[in-house]
Amino acid sequence: MKISVVLAAAALAASFLTAAHAEDQTSIKIATEGVYPPFNYVDGGKLTGFDVDIANALCDKAKLKCEIVTQEWDGMIPALVAHKFDAIVASMNITDERKKKIDFTAKYYDTPAKFMASKDAKITDISPAALKGKTIGVQGSTTQQNFLEAKYKDSDIKTYTTVDDASADLAAGRLDLVLSDKVLLDAWLKKSSDGSCCELVGDDLRDPLFGAGKGVGVRKDDTALREKFDAALKDILADGTYEKINAKYFPFSIY
Repeated sequence: MKISVVLAAAALAASFLTAAHAEDQTSIKIATEGVYPPFNYVDGGKLTGFDVDIANALCDKAKLKCEIVTQEWDGMIPALVAHKFDAIVASMNITDERKKKIDFTAKYYDTPAKFMASKDAKITDISPAALKGKTIGVQGSTTQQNFLEAKYKDSDIKTYTTVDDASADLAAGRLDLVLSDKVLLDAWLKKSSDGSCCELVGDDLRDPLFGAGKGVGVRKDDTALREKFDAALKDILADGTYEKINAKYFPFSIY
């Protein structure tokens, strides 16, 4: 009799654990940077931006309860691997190097890189030879940094915690150029009080080093979550949700 009671209790406990696990699978944390307008930033104490809206739309379609938290860029992948959150929606480029550590969904947008320089500098040639000896600012731990280190070995590359920090140094005359995402730099030029100093220069830059677009990052063993996000992405692209979010921030498609 006692054995039967113990077994029944064990079975009941197991059922509660299974139910709790199922509940956990519908509630996740998503990390973004929060300092990367117009993609992810804080406005009036609230996280907003293209990445944030896309994350919420994906969660809605996937029927997931999502909490969006901020994480500094340099620690983004280590914190994901350490289970501090469950996914990254932070304009992270899908690259072979990052895929050694985490998995990605299909891209949810793809924009080129671009150089920005002082208007007074009148820079038109952005070849490595032309920028020899120039000091170029870039956000650290990014594909843009990798690109500069691989292709602009004769330039002085200075890394920053954020692109805004680099742009501020450019405006102050401490840099010759900044390299970052074209849309991000264009937004800074239009909205920053220092934006009148500078301009985008040279052609749009696309290179395998920049990866295959921006994707949602998940842990390698979290196949189910990646598949949910991929299915949700297809849904928001098909039903017009993505187009509405895109139009809220940009007058052109960034997909």
